[in-house]
Amino acid sequence: MGTDGDFVLGVDLDGVCGDYTAAFREVVARRTGTGPAELTDEVSWDFAEWGLDRERFLELHRLGVMEDRMFRDMPAMPGVADALWRLSDAGVWIRIITHRLVLNWGHEVVVADTVAWLDRHRIPYRDLCFLGRKPEVQADAYVEDAPHNVEALRAGGNLVVVFDQPYNRHLAGPRAHDWQQVEALLAEPLADRSDGFQGQLPGLPSGADRLDRHREAGPPS
Repeated sequence: MGTDGDFVLGVDLDGVCGDYTAAFREVVARRTGTGPAELTDEVSWDFAEWGLDRERFLELHRLGVMEDRMFRDMPAMPGVADALWRLSDAGVWIRIITHRLVLNWGHEVVVADTVAWLDRHRIPYRDLCFLGRKPEVQADAYVEDAPHNVEALRAGGNLVVVFDQPYNRHLAGPRAHDWQQVEALLAEPLADRSDGFQGQLPGLPSGADRLDRHREAGPPS
């Protein structure tokens, strides 16, 4: 839990912060000899549109994670780091929640590559939870793409922003197509918990690259 009074935001990784489809497309194209342009963006949960059954999907996912290191090299969703920094600056407790520990004997690689990816893309967070049963993680709101997680969280009375993906378009909103929309949808519940939502605290440098700029500037003369 965050400290008393914190607004805790539970944030998924794959399909929300990181572009899993783009990363997995590279794995599938390389290992099946399929041209990337032949692998559609309009995919269901197990990528059947790419000619994969459940067993083949799981095998290619395992190879992508363990050998191709796609959790380390996955593209970030546009604007995710800057949006999360603005939310963090406004007092939101960022709790990363991901169900990545599904490969036997692969936990060291998964955890190391996840942390390296978060650092590389300057994603701010207070907690990092590797957990499949997301309703057990207490937060004030969630950003999620997986239909089963959205349904389970909402069944518990939670506020869930659906991060738009082809496999979740049957779900009701609130829905965000990008991270700017996530911020807009969270403004009202954040304001309800405080005296108003301020996206950037005065006096703080903006941008996810603030730490890099601080290091480059060096100590004050």
